[in-house]
Amino acid sequence: MKKYYLILLNIVSIAPGYAAFSQANTIQDANKRDFEKNIVESVKETYKENHTQQTVAFVLQKEQQYIGTCRKKFTMWEVAELMKTFTDASDPDLTRPQIIHALQVGEAMRKDKLPRAWILAGFIHDFGKILYYFGEPQWAVVGDTFPVGCAFSDAIVYPEYFKDNPDFFDIRFNSRFGIYQPHCGLSNVHMSWGHDEYLYHKVKDRLPEEVCYAIRYHSFYPYHEKGAYEHLTNDYDKKMLKWINLLNKYDLYTKDDSPMDIEALLPYYKKLVEEFFPEPLNW
Repeated sequence: MKKYYLILLNIVSIAPGYAAFSQANTIQDANKRDFEKNIVESVKETYKENHTQQTVAFVLQKEQQYIGTCRKKFTMWEVAELMKTFTDASDPDLTRPQIIHALQVGEAMRKDKLPRAWILAGFIHDFGKILYYFGEPQWAVVGDTFPVGCAFSDAIVYPEYFKDNPDFFDIRFNSRFGIYQPHCGLSNVHMSWGHDEYLYHKVKDRLPEEVCYAIRYHSFYPYHEKGAYEHLTNDYDKKMLKWINLLNKYDLYTKDDSPMDIEALLPYYKKLVEEFFPEPLNW
């Protein structure tokens, strides 16, 4: 595995177009994730519910309900098919079905000649949104993630909505460290429940460590975009941050309304998915 990632680091650093892609899209930062300008009310409502309902008790209940359990067996490709009918209510930059976003990210990585495990990650990184088809409301599936059990950071989008969260006034949970120890590591932190954590537990034994880590925390924008909660991270998290940023560059800056020939692209991704996930998974 170490040898594989030494090769990966070299590939990423010299991949044609990768540096240009990253630099060009950094310029567009101001045009993405703007939660105030021309925002639709459904985005605000989704976050309001999310920030009100994501308590320690709720997260612990969802972890028990979904981690290590099975409601139904699906192949990863069957989940891809479901993404044709799902639209993320929390995303200010995306109003098209999730499969379009999956293809946009995968194709950008493929164009830059990233390793196949990363192209796959780009394609499936949001497939944890299958939670919606198990009856979960969107506020418990989508949106930026954040720790519960300690003070909510102002770096989280719409922080004002946390004032209606019961944990906001609970002295056990509203201090800087709350229930955690300094630099305990993100793996020991309970994150708000959603598609990131859920998918991580489905793929963590099937994909390289760095890929799984990026999937697990790709929506943790307060940390990887604004540096919040670094007091909970350890040396391992600091070492792994570059992999979240790698996925994030493609995740965020490929969202647009350009036409795509979906049917022409899907066969490549079907083969890729079946290469890494040939058998049905417990969902």
